[in-house]
Amino acid sequence: MKVLLIDEIHPVLIERLQANKVIVDYFPEYSREDILREISQYDGIVVRSKIKIDKQVIDLAKNLKFIARSGAGMDSIDVDYAQQKGISCINSPEGNRDAVGEHTLGLLLSLFNKIVVADREVRQGLWQREENRGLEVKGKTIGIIGYGNMGREFAKRLSGFDCKVLAYDKYKSNFSDDFAKESTLFSLQEECDILSLHVPLTEETKYMVNTEFIHKFQKPFYLINTSRGKVVKLSSLISAMENKKILGAGLDVLEYENFSNEITNNTVANNELQKLFSFNNVVLTPHVAGWTRESYYKLSYFLAEKILSSIN
Repeated sequence: MKVLLIDEIHPVLIERLQANKVIVDYFPEYSREDILREISQYDGIVVRSKIKIDKQVIDLAKNLKFIARSGAGMDSIDVDYAQQKGISCINSPEGNRDAVGEHTLGLLLSLFNKIVVADREVRQGLWQREENRGLEVKGKTIGIIGYGNMGREFAKRLSGFDCKVLAYDKYKSNFSDDFAKESTLFSLQEECDILSLHVPLTEETKYMVNTEFIHKFQKPFYLINTSRGKVVKLSSLISAMENKKILGAGLDVLEYENFSNEITNNTVANNELQKLFSFNNVVLTPHVAGWTRESYYKLSYFLAEKILSSIN
């Protein structure tokens, strides 16, 4: 078994594979052209976010048994086409679910307690207590869309806040547990004060949160997104914030974040981003919800175990 690694990754993955007699070629400096030239000789490839594993790559990968991604999202891989070719697709959401659960809670608490604004003001010599009066999570209704690894971990961390947690997942049923109650999308839109998104980016979820979707909510609400930027249409979010339909947003990802996790630079993107940045009731982080020191290890460890399980 010969495996190609093309992204920087925790050494535990290489160690675990080599300990099981897997030959590992680690070339984080490889370009797409290098990969296209060499991929035919490998049984497996491990990626993060360096290149897209599309039909061109897959067609050249004559011996490929698996494509593994160190992370949760698989939008960088043409999974359907790979599976048609008999290639397994593996990810490791178990590795960063704890990080995402904690970070999502952090965004919510930062919004409710105006932590970012207050910190900035205090550093400028302003001591504005009334203006920074916060809200409590207790008694609120929190809606979660997508109740997989990430959604459930966020719900688990809310269990001590004495709030109501509703979860909607189109592809699951009978999943109510100690942390969330299964809900329809209609009920969630009727009741929730806070909406948190935990869905993969697919053709179905792309721009899921748009003007029509937002207007179906019966109450003004807060939005948290730690999934993928293109799940939320930024112009719709800005409009909803201007008319107070959305009361605040905690965003770890943005619509204009490109494949390599950098912000797209064009006039439309720049104008919308500058408008977003002007709101005091927005908390932003640079796609780091699942990016902790602990998750760096766990993502690779769990991925190694899954790869070994698939080939043994």
